[in-house]
Order: sequence, then C-alpha cells, then structure tokens
Amino acid sequence: MHFNEPVEQRDVPGIDCAYLAMDTEEGVEVVWNEVQFSERKNFKNQEEKIQLIFENLTQLEHPNIVKFHRYWTDTHNDKPRVIFITEYMSSGSLKQFLKRTKRNVRRLPLPAWRRWCTQILSALSYLHSCSPPIIHGNLTCDTIFIQHNGLVKIGSVAPDSINHHVKTCQDDFKNMHFIAPEHPSTMGPPMDIYSFGMCALEMAALEIVGNGDSGNKVTEENIKKTIDSLEDEHQKDFIQKCLQKNPNDRPTARELLFHPLLFEVHSLKLLSAHCLVKRSANISETITDELMQRWYGPDMIVAEIRRKSGPPIQMKMSDIPITEKLEKFVEDVKNGIYPLTAFGAKQPPPARSRAISPEMAESVKSVTPEPMDVENRKIVNMMCDIKPKEESCDLLLTIVLRMDDKMNRHLTSCITQTDSPKGLAQELVHYGFINEEDRDKIAVLIGETLKDCSGRSSPSRLFQPLSHMPPPQPALVNAALPLTAVNSTPTQVPMHSTS
Repeated sequence: MHFNEPVEQRDVPGIDCAYLAMDTEEGVEVVWNEVQFSERKNFKNQEEKIQLIFENLTQLEHPNIVKFHRYWTDTHNDKPRVIFITEYMSSGSLKQFLKRTKRNVRRLPLPAWRRWCTQILSALSYLHSCSPPIIHGNLTCDTIFIQHNGLVKIGSVAPDSINHHVKTCQDDFKNMHFIAPEHPSTMGPPMDIYSFGMCALEMAALEIVGNGDSGNKVTEENIKKTIDSLEDEHQKDFIQKCLQKNPNDRPTARELLFHPLLFEVHSLKLLSAHCLVKRSANISETITDELMQRWYGPDMIVAEIRRKSGPPIQMKMSDIPITEKLEKFVEDVKNGIYPLTAFGAKQPPPARSRAISPEMAESVKSVTPEPMDVENRKIVNMMCDIKPKEESCDLLLTIVLRMDDKMNRHLTSCITQTDSPKGLAQELVHYGFINEEDRDKIAVLIGETLKDCSGRSSPSRLFQPLSHMPPPQPALVNAALPLTAVNSTPTQVPMHSTS
C-alpha cells in the first residue's frame, strides 16, 4: 500500500485523517482512513464491540454503498487507532454537483430526482435490513457521491457508538439540519430516514433556503419555504413523510420505495437485464472465448415459437440486432443504477470471522485447513474441467468458482472414474471450500463433466449457470481425497485458498 496525498472524500465525524493510497495488489486507488481513540482504556473497554462493528461493515456488498474493504487495529502506542480501507470515489459529492447544476437550471428534473432517491433508498433498505440494523448516522449531500454515468453511492458509514470514544468528533454547523430531532437520545433507522428527507429536499430544490456557502443554520421556516416552493404535490408529500418529528411516524426505506412517486412496475427489459447480469456477472475472468461461443455463439437458439401445424419458428443469437444502447443499459443495471425495488431486498450476508490485520491475514493461509470450516459465501458462477493426467490413469479435476463477494476460488484434485460426484461435493463442504447450499449444484456439475469426459478423448469443459441447477437436497456422503485450492494454475500445491 502506497500513500499519495491527503483526501477529503468524506466529511465523517471522528475520522482524524484520510489518505489517497494505491492498492499495489489490485492496482486501484483506495482511501486509507484512521480513527484515533482518546485513551487506551476507552479502546480496551470497547475493543470487542468496535471490531464487531467494523467486521460487519466489511461484509456489506451493495452497488450503491461505497465499498468498505478491510480494517485492522493498531494498539502499539498510548492512543490506539483503527485503520480501515475504503473505495475511492474519484467523482465529486452530490453537494458539489447540485451547486454546479444550480448555475444552469432552476429545478432538477423529476425523473433524475426519482432515480437518485431510488438508489439511495435501496442502499438504506439494505443497511437497515441487517441484523442488527446498521445506522448510517451521517447522511448528507456531502456524503453521497454521484458518478458520470448517474450511479449514486452513499459513503461514510460511521457508527455512533464509535463517535462517543474517538479523539476528534466535530459537529458541522451547516449540516445540523440533517440530524433528526430525536438524536442522540434515540438511535435507529428512522434517524436515517429524516436525513434522507433533507437530502431529497435539497436535491429537489438544488439548495435549502438559508443554507448557502455562508453556513448559516437552517431553520424550520427555511425548510417549510423550500418545500412550499416545489411544484409536484407527490414530491411534497414524499419529503414531508420523511421529515415527521415523531420517528414512529416516518416510513421505512422499504415503504418509501413503494411511494406512488417512486414505485413503478418493472419492465420486462429491466427484469431481463437483471437476470442476465446475475447469470453472467464477471465470468469473463474465468471463462474462455471458446466456452462463451458454445453458450452464446451465433447459432445458439434463444427463443422458439411452437405451432400446431408446421415446424417451430426459431430465433438464433445471430438474428438479434446488435444495439449499443442495450449494452449500455445492461452495464448500467450491473453497476446498480436501476435497482429492482418491487421485490424483497437482498439480505446482507451473515457475519463471519476474518483476519483483522495484515499479519493475521497471513496466518490464515495454513498448510492444511481444519475440518468442518464453514463457508458462508455463495457461488455466483462455476466452471469444471476434467482431463487425463499425464503418466497416470487418474484424472485431473479443476473447478473454478466465482463467489458472491467477487473473489475467485481455484480447486484441483486427482480423481478416478469411480469417484462419487456427491462425495467430492460433500468434501468441499467439509473443508470449507463451498457453502452447504451449493453442494448439490457442484455435485451435478462434476457428474455431468465426468459423464461428458467418459465419452471423449479430449479434455472436457462444462460451464453451468446457477439458474439451471436443481435446488439443494440433503446429502451425506463421505470422501477420502481432499481437493487442493491453488492461486491460478491447475497444478497441485500445498493446500490454501486465495479467496
């Protein structure tokens, strides 16, 4: 990790310093954040709680939330600190964008306002659905970022329990109107809804009356005047619901997504794009062009109309016109610009143990994994390859997995034709390489690849989208030979996993 320069990407209470840094492994820019605690005693009393909070933040995966990569603690001096690495947003904040927009237009177009609100609420609904709910606690137009393609991300999740003990915790006078009236006596999701309501008002009017660069305190009269200046009655109702004084009267983020102003029946185009993204997300890193041609080549039949009389009418991939706009739309869906809001929200993954420091991270790579590890991540894409092993009657099995946190897992093992696919899959569960719910999917994939291999002399490859797999069924099969996890090439090395 190399430091470049200090950054002011986020106005987060309690963060003492933030630096623009380079992740030399991934080759991307990130932000190095430091939170200092006033006394070692304060940190020791809260250490377990603080680590649990940061651990939960690393589990978050949502296209509209700035990614929280990793963290660790430094307790070598009198004032301990927590260091955490987050995604770097090279684009400006929503506040900066609204200032630039105000020079040219009087009001933000309603479709753009709706699209932004939907993305922010999708992120809040995700945070609030955690168990226990994660409260953002610092939602303002300064902590919301917008990219050139219209993608909105919220950042700076700063748990209030940390702010009580950090070395510096400043109140920004010009943003005091974003804080719910019940704070700090009552903490909960309604507090974020109040802050979101202020953001929605500022987005609609481009600024709240009396809240210019002078930083004057925004009064209730200023807020009322700004709401009255809006032309759309549904928009007024939406914002007023968020700004109710009683937190119990405010709707949840999920309920706001169903407000008449935001809710819409998703088009088949949007539903199809989401299915396509979920099925083929990031497969280019592990799937060869030859394999893609087998599934998505020009002669691939994508639709068929069956008639009572006469042969069926088939539509091939080559019959579909190539449209650049459609490709851009699918890319926007993949990036999170058009979330599905009419269905149940994606549940955050359960908390799992992770290394909290680079030193501890190295110790995880043991030569032999302990039996009965538990893998909580789910498989997004998977590929299986079986080929004869040189100078041996055995076969070399290679499995490439894409996990739901976008990490790859590459497994190899020598097997025979008599090995049981269910036994091999159960072994993967036993050694913590796959989630138990993915066991039968892997078993079917291995079985089909073995069957395909037995009828061919050439190597066999099979890519199986998860949407084609049967639901998991209970299975109890024992196996003898453990599979080996390797970095990138299908060669046998001491057991460890890179994911």
